[in-house]
Amino acid sequence: MTIFLLSLIIFMIFSLYKSSKALQMLQQNYYDESHRYLLWMTKNFKKVFLSIDLLGLSVILFFIIPLTEEIMTLIFIFLYLVIFLLYRDMQKKESVKIPLAKTARIKRMYVTEIILYGIIIAIMACSYVASLLPLYYLLLVLMTYLSYLVILAVNYINKPVEKLVYLHYKKEALKKLKKMNIPVIGITGSYGKTSSKNIINEILNVKYNSFATPKNFNTTYGMINSINNYLDKFNDLFIAEMGAFKRGEIKKTCDLMHPKYGVLTTIGEAHLESFGSKENIQKGKFELIESLPSNGIAILNGDDEYQRSYDLQNKKCKVLWYGIDSDDVDVRALNIKLSCDGTTFDVKFKGDDNSYSFHTRLLGKHNVYNLLAGILLGKRLGLTIDELKRGVGLVKTIDHRLQLKKMGTLNIIDDAYNSNPVGSKTALDVLKLMPGTHTIVTPGMIELGPKQYEYNKRLGVMISSVCDYVILVGKEQTKPIFDGLKEKGYNEDNIFIVNDVTEAFKVLRRLDDGNMYALLENDLPDLFNE
Repeated sequence: MTIFLLSLIIFMIFSLYKSSKALQMLQQNYYDESHRYLLWMTKNFKKVFLSIDLLGLSVILFFIIPLTEEIMTLIFIFLYLVIFLLYRDMQKKESVKIPLAKTARIKRMYVTEIILYGIIIAIMACSYVASLLPLYYLLLVLMTYLSYLVILAVNYINKPVEKLVYLHYKKEALKKLKKMNIPVIGITGSYGKTSSKNIINEILNVKYNSFATPKNFNTTYGMINSINNYLDKFNDLFIAEMGAFKRGEIKKTCDLMHPKYGVLTTIGEAHLESFGSKENIQKGKFELIESLPSNGIAILNGDDEYQRSYDLQNKKCKVLWYGIDSDDVDVRALNIKLSCDGTTFDVKFKGDDNSYSFHTRLLGKHNVYNLLAGILLGKRLGLTIDELKRGVGLVKTIDHRLQLKKMGTLNIIDDAYNSNPVGSKTALDVLKLMPGTHTIVTPGMIELGPKQYEYNKRLGVMISSVCDYVILVGKEQTKPIFDGLKEKGYNEDNIFIVNDVTEAFKVLRRLDDGNMYALLENDLPDLFNE
C-alpha cells in the first residue's frame, strides 16, 4: 500500500506539471470565452492528444500480463518518471512567447485541480483492492492524458466562484469611479486600438494627468483591474481601450465605464471568425458610440466606409470626423511624408484657413490616422496648436508596432504585435522606403474567418514586389503566402520556411549583408505554434 501511495504522488506531480501547459492555452484563449479554448482544441488535435504521455497507456498490458502488485507499481513509477523527464525536456526546447501568468484565478484553478485529483486518489486509497490495481492505473493515465479536458472541466467548476470574485471587484471599481467622477474616453476598432490609446494618452498628458489602461487590458475584467489597481486620485481623464470578440462585449464594458468620449479607429475584418460577419463587427464596434450620453462626443474615421455607412441611432451625441482622403472632415492630414526619421504632415481644421505642420517619430500612414484622432480630441479638450504639436512630437514609438531598432548590424522594423490586411500593407510600404536589402519574417494573419486564405495570399503577392528575401514561420499556416509568391513567379531560393521565430533569426543572421532591413510582421501567440 505504501509504494502504491508513492506512485500516486509521482503521478500527481506530473499531472500538475502537464496541466500548466493546458492552463497557459486556456488563459490565452480568454478562459474559454465564446468557446475559444474548445475551438482551439479541435483545431489542434495533434498537439492536444498526440502527446508523450500516450506511453502511459501501456498500463493496459497490466490487464494481460500477470504481474505482482509490487512489480506493477514499480513499472508505473518508472514509466511516469521517464514520461515526466521527456515531457520536461520537450517543454524546455519549446519557444514560449507568452508564459502562463500565475494570477489569482490560475492559483484558484490549481487548487480546484488538486482537490479533484485528491478526491479520486482518496477514493482509490480508501477502497484499495490489489486486484483492481490495473484499473486504478488506467483511470489515472486517462486523467493525465486528457489534462486539456480536465482543465476545461476545472474552468467550469470554478465559474460560480469566479462570478462572485468578479462581482466583488466590479462593485469596488464602480465605487471608485463614482467617487472620482472623471471623464472616460473609450477607444475601439478592429485595428489600432492600443496605438491610439497610447498616442491619445501622450498628447493629452501635455495638459492633463490622463490615465490609460495598461498593456492590453481591454476587456471588462481588464477595466476592473485597471480601476482598482492603477487609477489614482490625481488622474483627470481615464482612457479605456475596449476590445471584443463578439457583439455585446463593448456594450457590457460601456455599462461599467460610462464613457463620455468615444473614438473609433478602423473597422475591418479582425476577429471575423468569432463575430460571424462584417455587419456584426460594425455593429459591435459602434456599441461604444451608441452608449455615449447626450453631451458625449464621437470621434470617427471619415475614410472608413464602415463608419460612414453606419446608421447611427444615437442622434444626441456630437459626431466629429478625421481623415486623410476625405475633405468633408473636421480635421484632415495633407502632404504626408515618410522617412527613416519618422513622418511629417500638415493639419487642416474645418473652418480654419491655416495649415499646421506636425512631426512624429512614428512610421506609417495608419499612425497618422491615430494621431489625427488624438489631435481632434485634444483640440476639443482645450489644447492649443502648440500643445498639440508638442504632444505629437513627444509620442514615443510603441513596442512591436512598426518600431525601428538595431540588432547588431541588422535593422529591425518590429511590427510583431499583430497583423491585419490594412496594417500589413502599411508595414510593407514602410519597409519599401528603407535603403538596402528588404526581408520579411511572418507567420501570416489569423482570425479572418473564411477570407483568411485570400488575405494571406494577397499578402504574398504584395511581398513579392517589395522583399528580396522571405522567411515564413510555420509551413501550414503560411501556405497561402507561399502560393501568392509562387503566383507572381518569386524566386523560391529566396524563400525560407522555419518552425519558429528563433530559427528565423538564425536565417536572418546568415542573410545579413550589413545593410538589411528586416520587417517582423506579426508574432503569433503560443496557441498558434505548429
